Amino acid sequence: MPRPIARVLSLLELLQSGGVRTVAELASRLGVDERTVRRYVDHLLDLDIPVESVRGRYGGYRLAPGYRMPPLMLSDDEALAVLIGLVTGLMTGTASETAAAKVRRVLPARLGGRLDAVLGSLAFTSPPGSPATPEAAVLLTIADAVTHHRPVAVRYTAADGRHSDRTLHPYGLVAHSGRWYVTGADPSIGEDRTFRLDRIASARTLPGSFDPPDDLDAAQRVLTGLATAPHRHEVTVRIQGSAERIRTRLPASVAVVKPLPEGWSRVELRVERLDWLPGVLASLDLPFVIERPDALRDLVVALAERLLQSARAGSRPADTLLG
Repeated sequence: MPRPIARVLSLLELLQSGGVRTVAELASRLGVDERTVRRYVDHLLDLDIPVESVRGRYGGYRLAPGYRMPPLMLSDDEALAVLIGLVTGLMTGTASETAAAKVRRVLPARLGGRLDAVLGSLAFTSPPGSPATPEAAVLLTIADAVTHHRPVAVRYTAADGRHSDRTLHPYGLVAHSGRWYVTGADPSIGEDRTFRLDRIASARTLPGSFDPPDDLDAAQRVLTGLATAPHRHEVTVRIQGSAERIRTRLPASVAVVKPLPEGWSRVELRVERLDWLPGVLASLDLPFVIERPDALRDLVVALAERLLQSARAGSRPADTLLG
């Protein structure tokens, strides 16, 4: 049978879940009588934990509103899930490292062994913690501005290192491929913009408010912004196929796909390099027409010639290949 202290902690965990708990409910959950529940509540009060008594037909006990519990009470599975997320880089930065260390220190030996078994079996395609993490103050300020439709002043560093001070009407926050983005309107130029949060050095809420667009899809705006960002080459290709089929090789963050008559689609990309595109177009196995640039057409022809040469070489007798 559990010791009284274990039941007292169980009572605390029930109250932490929020709301008012009746004495009858608590007695049933703890497997004790109602008089014992009241005694356990007295134990919590002796520990300076503010348990309130609520009178009336639906009365019972609850924790005082706004009270933050010093101990973090997690089940075995919850503790492991938090630690695995921290260690494998789903959450990054100094705060995550110290949080992981604190939780790890209080794990029972049997849970520590389970965690070590999981981490020992993991392999990483990129170093843990490689995602770009925004400053917590920036993230919280912009999130609050999104919720309450408030303009913000941000100090931003572009990819080329240039610094600028901007005013932004933030529509939404989006996490994509290990990075955080904010999408919104820049009232100074009257255009929508997308910014990486890890490149924002500071954010400050400004007076006033704004009305966000109706039917806003922040995630799609970020993907479109990434696909249309300025790059060295502007590519346009007509492909005979549906957007769904094309998206299997060219996701929304890479290309903009527009439907055309008779089952064709126009695909627009902005890329720094063209050398990877011929292989992608070939892998779609769909008819296509390159509109621009001519350099891409030359690369596709070169790839086709290499494939044809390799296919013919494979059909020759071995003694011919050996000379």
